[in-house]
Amino acid sequence: MSLAKRFFLFLKPFLFGLIFLISCQLMAQTKDELEAQREDLQREIRQINDLLIKTKTNEKSALSQIADLDKQISVRTKLINTYDKELNLLSNDLSQNQRKFNSLLKSLEVLKADYAKMILKAYKNKTAENRMLFLLSAKDFTQAYNRLKYMQQYTDYRKHQGLEIVKQSIILKQFNDTLKVKKGEKKVLLTEAQKEQDRIKNEREDRKVLANKIKKQGRKYLADIRKKQKEENALNLKIENLIKEAISKTNVKGDKGSKLAEFRLTPEAKALAAEFVSNQGKLPWPIEKGLIVLGYGTQPHPVVKSATIQSNGIRIATEKGSKARAVFNGVVLAVQVIPGGQKAVLIQHGNYISVYKNLDQVLVEKGEKVTTKQAIGVIHTDNLSGQTILAFVLFKEVKTIDPELWIKK
Repeated sequence: MSLAKRFFLFLKPFLFGLIFLISCQLMAQTKDELEAQREDLQREIRQINDLLIKTKTNEKSALSQIADLDKQISVRTKLINTYDKELNLLSNDLSQNQRKFNSLLKSLEVLKADYAKMILKAYKNKTAENRMLFLLSAKDFTQAYNRLKYMQQYTDYRKHQGLEIVKQSIILKQFNDTLKVKKGEKKVLLTEAQKEQDRIKNEREDRKVLANKIKKQGRKYLADIRKKQKEENALNLKIENLIKEAISKTNVKGDKGSKLAEFRLTPEAKALAAEFVSNQGKLPWPIEKGLIVLGYGTQPHPVVKSATIQSNGIRIATEKGSKARAVFNGVVLAVQVIPGGQKAVLIQHGNYISVYKNLDQVLVEKGEKVTTKQAIGVIHTDNLSGQTILAFVLFKEVKTIDPELWIKK
């Protein structure tokens, strides 16, 4: 075997070890991200189950049940996709490690074969007489000296080669152990992914049954949806009028030609508004723990296709007895009683207004200064559905803005 080839075989274990460590670190980053995503989705599914699905009662409408199932199915679909990504990543990782393992195994076999030849050669020339004859047969002193150095280097190399075989065997075992672990991880992921597939199949069957029930009474459900939307629009109009009234009290209109009036802000209020804006995307949630069940904006109804939902804020499901809390420092602009006996609290943050609807008990008064995360009211729990849902709205002057863009992700 040539010296260059032997040198490569000497370095090969270290090169593979280095590649193995680097690839593991790079893979771990992506793997860790996927694991974190999977855990977040699993946590969200538990929340849906605790806050929505478990509240199922005989009186709970089919529409509400379908909305809950849709939320669960949506998150579970994302979870299954995450499992697929993890499995693909793991399969690629396994393939790479298997190729490295096979290459190392081949390299080790070559090293062992070379070592065996060296041992055999050394055995044949092991006697002192043979070594002495080899030295004495030199043409001159220089050649004899070189032969002596060669014999010493050969002995050292043989010892070193033995050590390299041991080292490479250890690296090979590490690769083999890693393969076993990853194969075990893949088996677990496959099992979990299959369980999620079975669950989503059952949920879709339940949804189909409920959808057929609604289809038979389509007109009734459409009328109910439109009635609730009309009540919601009336409440939204009242809140907008309250804000307009507050603006008018500042006795200033907007810029010339503008249709909307604006708050005349004191220096303190301007500073508060600027601070509020600087916290966009970082505001705390209006409840300690919850799950968004309805987003912002006009959207088609998930079941009754001829109906639309006009949402000027977001709705967040939470635990029974939970309290709404201020998302930022401000002043209570108004406390509004809404149809059904519940209440809404409006908090002013300069020229921004945060609104908290569906409260049973209000813990603040008009004109009171509040601080970030201060409890402002107890959220109402519906007797029929068993759900506790806070409606949260954000205004800039009299125009609504998407709250999800302002609160923490």
